[in-house]
Amino acid sequence: MDGFSRHIYPKNVIKCSITRYNVASRRIPPIPHTIMTRISTIIFIMAAAVSAILSGCIEDGFTSSPSDLPSFSVDTLKMGTVITEEGTATYRFTVRNRHSKGLNISSITIGGENAGMFRMNVDGMSGQGFSNVEIRAKDSIYIFVEATLPSNGQDIPEEVRASIDFITNGVAQEVVLSAFGQDVTRYKAHIMTEDTDWNASRPYRITDSLVVAENATLTLRPGTVIYFHDKSSLIVHGTLISHGTPSQPVVLTGDRQGNVVGQISFDLMSNQWEGVTFTPSSTGNTLEGTIIKNTTSGVFLNHSDMSMTNCVLRNSGGNAMNSIHSDLTAVGCEFAEAAKSVLRLEGGRASISHCTLANYYLFSGIRDASLSLAHITPDETEDGTDPSEPLLSATIDNTIIFGNGSTISHGDLTGTQVYLRRCLLKNRGTDDDNFINCVWDSNPLYYTEREKYIFDYRLKENSPAIGAADPSMTPGGPGSTDRYGLPRGAAPDLGAYVYMPPEEESN
Repeated sequence: MDGFSRHIYPKNVIKCSITRYNVASRRIPPIPHTIMTRISTIIFIMAAAVSAILSGCIEDGFTSSPSDLPSFSVDTLKMGTVITEEGTATYRFTVRNRHSKGLNISSITIGGENAGMFRMNVDGMSGQGFSNVEIRAKDSIYIFVEATLPSNGQDIPEEVRASIDFITNGVAQEVVLSAFGQDVTRYKAHIMTEDTDWNASRPYRITDSLVVAENATLTLRPGTVIYFHDKSSLIVHGTLISHGTPSQPVVLTGDRQGNVVGQISFDLMSNQWEGVTFTPSSTGNTLEGTIIKNTTSGVFLNHSDMSMTNCVLRNSGGNAMNSIHSDLTAVGCEFAEAAKSVLRLEGGRASISHCTLANYYLFSGIRDASLSLAHITPDETEDGTDPSEPLLSATIDNTIIFGNGSTISHGDLTGTQVYLRRCLLKNRGTDDDNFINCVWDSNPLYYTEREKYIFDYRLKENSPAIGAADPSMTPGGPGSTDRYGLPRGAAPDLGAYVYMPPEEESN
């Protein structure tokens, strides 16, 4: 029975008839003991049932006291930043009756000058207003809220407020509704055929695809945000240049906002858009301070080239980064959370320095090693791989590879051109010609707590990665600081992030 149904109990009347016997004229035979026992049992059960019915009627009586009011799980329902002219995700809060009698909420309405922008569903029924909503004693109901905010003509988000107003026993209460409407620049199945600059003035929203044609360059200035709708993608035949900074990163992400369920936000969800593909005609690609997340297939570098500094690639339903017979340089980057590998290298050339490879993927088992290597030995065959392609040549320096699942797909790199130098590894092992001066079987002590949905790969105090890097392999230029702008210094730390002591709590 739902939370606001009216409970009506029939007023049954039990009538008893008494037959009189003339004792003198008719002898009543004695009732056997077993029958008497059964009768007593029946009477007891009937009495208990009547008592339960009467008790239920008393419990479900409705209070009319002005001091008996509902309570709410939130004072303000915060719906975050939403794209204007489109429906939001569904948000909810709870209305509780903590009293020993039922509550009759005489009115629930959406109020305020922006009321028409919001919609609600009260315990399963949609509408703008409801009357005589009943909540049984010690029970509760849900109220679900959605909104569609109109364009506001602003580059920055603009807050829109309304309220859900309650009147109970003559007393008014409210829950405030708050959402920030963000205007976006929209593109659908758009092909860029000439050099184009995008900036941080307002976000861009892509449906279907954004294609950078051959010989064209798309440049993303600091703070640029691009939202991708379901199944949309970025395909680069030309060149992509992204100039994010510590204070203004460039962000490529899905367009869903808020929480998908409970405390799991859409920010943690993979498979929200396809990802970024660099085709064989693409050259000269540079990404700095760029975050690419929530994809199905991550970043796919196909017979192309890429230089990455202080970037984050995370939350992919496939590989976070997949480089096939390409030229990849990555410094200070985080590759994290993928159903397959966070970094897959097949053939080509790769230089990986001061990176963090960590996989604590939430939504399925992890199918591949954090670092997956392919086409690295002459006798290795890969489906669809041209055997004439050069074998993988890779150096992986001052890097952390630690997380759930296996670490490296090839435990034995003997005879290959793949070298891990001064890396912290989850595995137990010993150095050889390919594993050089590594830190084996050590926990880097991330701040990550998977069970609490915290994915922070900076280092805690006492991490064995602190000060453990080889400074001779620490690059200069933009890679000499991490993505938060912290300098690596003369005694650099392993991984993408420079250790920062926690701030002392003030008394």
